[in-house]
Amino acid sequence: MLLELRAENYAVIDHAVAVFGPGLNLLTGETGAGKSILIDALALLLGDKGSADVVRHGAEKAVVSCVFESTPGAEAVLETNGIDPADGEILLRREIALSGKGRVFINNQPATVGALRQLAPELALVHAQSETLGAFDQAQQRGLLDRFGSIGTDAVTAAYAAWQAVKNRLEELERDEQDRLRLADLWGFQKREIEQAQLAAEDEDAALETEKRVLANAEKLYAAAMSAQDLLYESETSAEAALLAGLKHLEDLARYDTRFEDAVQTLAAARATVQDISATMRDYAEGINASPERLAEIEDRLAALDRLKRKYGQTLAGVMAYGVEVAAKLAEIENRDQLLVELRKQMDKEAVAYRIAAKTVTELRSAAAKKLEKLAESQINDLAMKVRFEVHVTVQQDQDYWSSHGWDHVEYRIATNAGEPLKPLDEIASGGEMSRVLLALKVSVEEGANAGSKGKKRTVLPRTLVFDEIDIGIGGRAAEAVGQKLKALSRAQQVLCITHLPQIAAFADQHFLIEKTEKSSRTRTTVRQMTENERTEEVARMLSGSTLTDTSLKHAEQMLKASR
Repeated sequence: MLLELRAENYAVIDHAVAVFGPGLNLLTGETGAGKSILIDALALLLGDKGSADVVRHGAEKAVVSCVFESTPGAEAVLETNGIDPADGEILLRREIALSGKGRVFINNQPATVGALRQLAPELALVHAQSETLGAFDQAQQRGLLDRFGSIGTDAVTAAYAAWQAVKNRLEELERDEQDRLRLADLWGFQKREIEQAQLAAEDEDAALETEKRVLANAEKLYAAAMSAQDLLYESETSAEAALLAGLKHLEDLARYDTRFEDAVQTLAAARATVQDISATMRDYAEGINASPERLAEIEDRLAALDRLKRKYGQTLAGVMAYGVEVAAKLAEIENRDQLLVELRKQMDKEAVAYRIAAKTVTELRSAAAKKLEKLAESQINDLAMKVRFEVHVTVQQDQDYWSSHGWDHVEYRIATNAGEPLKPLDEIASGGEMSRVLLALKVSVEEGANAGSKGKKRTVLPRTLVFDEIDIGIGGRAAEAVGQKLKALSRAQQVLCITHLPQIAAFADQHFLIEKTEKSSRTRTTVRQMTENERTEEVARMLSGSTLTDTSLKHAEQMLKASR
């Protein structure tokens, strides 16, 4: 849901803030007040192309920003783009300078227009007069049909992933024979080099480094060990001799005073510790072998291990793992023919599973399409149009058309005038007609999804739908029907709509007034949410023009009361 929209120095807007709520949010105002400017600002935040022309005269840059409630799909897009989440909300901001250069921020982190475009389908769908953003493409048409029929595609998605994985593996093995032989030679050389090194353990290099340090400093280490042994035990003034003398005196004291018994035990233990350390020093010194030959051997071995680590891994563990990997690749190449046979069999098996899953989805879509086209045609004709409407589900069984959502091409076709052939939906005459058709479709889909979704997973649609001047060319009962349909649609998801008709404005959950004023010889556009009394006056103005009458006020009150 869109929570807030801000614009600063944008077109004729000095500073405007609109705080939207759930349900139906309607924007009204005099012609030319700048109602569509706010929709354009939102479109900019959803990835529409920016231009320096939107910068307010006298300002250095235009700034537009908004806050959306987050969705699981939006969170996934943020993660893909390396953007941190922000406590259940998504903050979008875009700056456009006079030079034409711009900056994009998502959750106050630098981002790209591409990231905005990825987020757009997860947050909002804008149906503007120009339809420059959020075009009703084939993916959206298929998504609406799946939502209408509560059609899940998990099975076909899993089958496609399994088939595609085997297909990729098969293509990898079927690469050019010359490339295969060249790789085999390289991997064979690498495998032999690692095997010839006869790596003993993952920490062999660390153990050799320790031994190298000992050999390189053999004389110093021997002298230090023997000196320590002499001071601790061998000399007449050794620590052990001093401890022995002190121990005898303490034993004499302990025979007459029991308070010294613990001290005797402690000193005896200290003497034993000194004796142990002295023996260790003696054994260590005797074990030192100042062998230049062994030192050279270790240095050569370490150099060889370093070469392996530079080529195949930062550690010996990495080198050993790479050796295992190369051996597996070689075995695969050597057994290539057998593997190819097995993979082709497996791919055929996965293809059969995919066809079964895709066919099931096709049957569900075909059945749902017949129901949707009847319901949608009726809904569209309630909106001052006389159309024929069909939903075509075309099966494309060639593997080039297989995808994670099935092999169906879903296309909505319409004829807006009697005697005309059905054409793709995006070829109908005007933006106003397009908006009304999409409104009728959305309402039809929501009714169908609510009626048939018990116990089934529903397809998630954008949470905010935006309709710009959906009421062009209609009035009277048709206008009231549009208002009712917008109201019905807003029960399932947030709706924003610009309207000129009081019959539609009366259905608003939140009603915003767009006003153009002049101050200090500058034109300013502002937006504010109206109170109930102000709503009555605004609907009355829309009924009677700039001059309010008692009749128009009473009529407005009746319309607002009836809409509730």
